Amino acid sequence: MSRGDGSFLEELDSSVYRERKDLCRLAKLSCPALGISKKNLYDFEVEYLCDYKKIRDQEYYLVKWRGYPESENTWEPRQNLKCVRILKQFHKDLERELLRRHRRSKPPRHLDPNLANYLVQKAKQRRALQRWEQELNAKRSHLGRITVENEVDLDGPPRSFVYINEYRVGEGITLNQVAVGCECQDCLLAPTGGCCPGASLHKFAYNDQGQVRLKAGQPIYECNSRCCCGYDCPNRVVQKGIRYDLCIFRTNDGRGWGVRTLEKIRKNSFVMEYVGEIITSEEAERRGQIYDRQGATYLFDLDYVEDVYTVDAAYYGNISHFVNHSCDPNLQVYNVFIDNLDERLPRIAFFATRTIWAGEELTFDYNMQVDPVDMESTRMDSNFGLAGLPGSPKKRVRIECKCGTTACRKYLF
Repeated sequence: MSRGDGSFLEELDSSVYRERKDLCRLAKLSCPALGISKKNLYDFEVEYLCDYKKIRDQEYYLVKWRGYPESENTWEPRQNLKCVRILKQFHKDLERELLRRHRRSKPPRHLDPNLANYLVQKAKQRRALQRWEQELNAKRSHLGRITVENEVDLDGPPRSFVYINEYRVGEGITLNQVAVGCECQDCLLAPTGGCCPGASLHKFAYNDQGQVRLKAGQPIYECNSRCCCGYDCPNRVVQKGIRYDLCIFRTNDGRGWGVRTLEKIRKNSFVMEYVGEIITSEEAERRGQIYDRQGATYLFDLDYVEDVYTVDAAYYGNISHFVNHSCDPNLQVYNVFIDNLDERLPRIAFFATRTIWAGEELTFDYNMQVDPVDMESTRMDSNFGLAGLPGSPKKRVRIECKCGTTACRKYLF
């Protein structure tokens, strides 16, 4: 009888695939399609470790076996276990919790029941977050991968959140597709008729590295599905989606979930879109009162020319759902138009205001004020922020800011 953690297979197999393997082992059935034969039918995989004790110089672990109920847990000596990754994680969690509770890291010879229960809950949480991470990456249509991490508390994946890659259109709202596209041979160096930006009487947004070169507040007009240019056109940036690996992590200062980048992001580079359900401002007002009572809101006004529509990312959204506020943010908002040219329905894109280093949290200003620019550049409402709290954005209740920057305004609104 061999014992291992199957960590490599855990990363590769889908949850359904693993469940079927577990059912076969429980029923003692061989299944070549699932890689289960008579030779490995009785190989057990460690799902997680539940408890620890030391008798004389021998260490023992209470093991929860994958595919078996907790009533089948067994105490095993360390030399029987080949699950190196799970063992390391168990002791890491144990040491961290011992330091938090008793300010010591050396494990006792026996764990008290409360501590053992915490380690079980932590192991279950980690598995739930791993499954959620797999679901997010299965649903994403963008290049950048998503990881999930919580080393702060026992909160698991948020409930009732559906990952989407583009706007979900609410009832009674229509997105009209653009009817024409450009005929440029080279949209950057030889734009015919000014390319798509010029046709809309605006400037070309990007340099040859895909970095935005417009002032905040100026709209971006990208090439669309009817243009003659191809996928590699330098005027196709936002539509290519997230290109950086990002991590959803639990903050340790009471701000809930946040997002950090796992890669260096250059200044003025596109990072992500704010995606959610497009609803009317009237519906946003109704939902905003509910969200306000819950102490959170994910409503973003689409107020480029007038305050008619709002994006609600509370239940349908992408990774931007988890980006926190800062009074000194490293992301700037731009209005983007691609296949839909209705100025009441821009796409909301975040670009880096400076170089953002790997491991740094991504933030934007929930109550962003855009500095005035020349008259032809923008008609964007200067009150460019989240919406939907009682009344109007100008009559919001005061919400304390926890960004912790030196430029903190102390309140979000």
